[in-house]
Amino acid sequence: MNKVIAILFAASGLAFSQASPAAQRSYHYIREIPFGGEGGWDALVVDPQARRLYLSHATKVVVIDIDQNKIIGEITDTPGVHGIAIAGELKRGFTTNGKESKVSVVDLTTLKTISKVPTGENPDAIVYDPGRKEVYAFNGRGKSVTVIDAAGASVVATIPLPGKPEFAAVDAGAHRVYVNIEDGNTVVAIDTIKHEVAATWPIAPGEGATGLGIDLKHHRLFASCENKMMVMLDATSGKVIGSVPIGEHSDGTDFDSGTDLAFSSNGEGTVSIAHLDTPGKLVAVQTLGTRKGARTLALDTKSHNIYLPAAKYGPVVAGEKRPKIIEGSQVLLVYGSGAK
Repeated sequence: MNKVIAILFAASGLAFSQASPAAQRSYHYIREIPFGGEGGWDALVVDPQARRLYLSHATKVVVIDIDQNKIIGEITDTPGVHGIAIAGELKRGFTTNGKESKVSVVDLTTLKTISKVPTGENPDAIVYDPGRKEVYAFNGRGKSVTVIDAAGASVVATIPLPGKPEFAAVDAGAHRVYVNIEDGNTVVAIDTIKHEVAATWPIAPGEGATGLGIDLKHHRLFASCENKMMVMLDATSGKVIGSVPIGEHSDGTDFDSGTDLAFSSNGEGTVSIAHLDTPGKLVAVQTLGTRKGARTLALDTKSHNIYLPAAKYGPVVAGEKRPKIIEGSQVLLVYGSGAK
């Protein structure tokens, strides 16, 4: 009987191991989709059901059909746009307009703005909680989060935060929204029923967390940090239970529950890819070469492709910290593990 049990456990472990992408094809370049125009970009998000990608671009949002690989429209009048959240069942989108401290409420059928909702100072990251049909707009300089009723387009709560919020993630089933506090080296868990901070967790050895991904099945959070590591936390207890090295200047992070892969897009021109071998073991499996400056990303959970905006740059001008983007050179890079 003991031998049978041992064999069953071994077979179970083998099945988990064989699912690892380390034994599958690596991610590689597939194509690029030009979006041109003027200025830079920030966050982007995929709506896998509608087959659309929304990309913040200076004062507008570019809308791309990811099956046809072409631009199909724009959401305008979003000054200083940072993030986009999608409420598919309501056919509404929400953008954080940093320069006017407002959230635009958008009809996703017409791409027209329905209304604007005032927020705290410089709203940046934004997520949609489908469980309560609420939008969370995280105010960078305001160090708070504005909670908006998605259907009524009205503010229902303002929650103070213990520092500058960065990217966020939602677990509707657990009634939690999580957000990185970049200048506090912590992750905050927000109770979505009480509209209050439920816990604040340190992320050491991680420092300066930016991107945040979530594994809803195993209750894991993945925070990419400026000290070149991705830390994995238990989303229930807040305990750091693993880490892997990543590239420099990371900003975007996502997790694919279909492949158990975690991604960190790094401004140095790489994507660090790790695999969740078991709920307690995160393993680095690939460093994907991209382009310098491509530090945000979005994941399509249907195709498992990842998308990163990038551009060509001119020389560094004296007195400026960064080189300027060559206008019209902006492209959306597409990478995947399928056929080229």
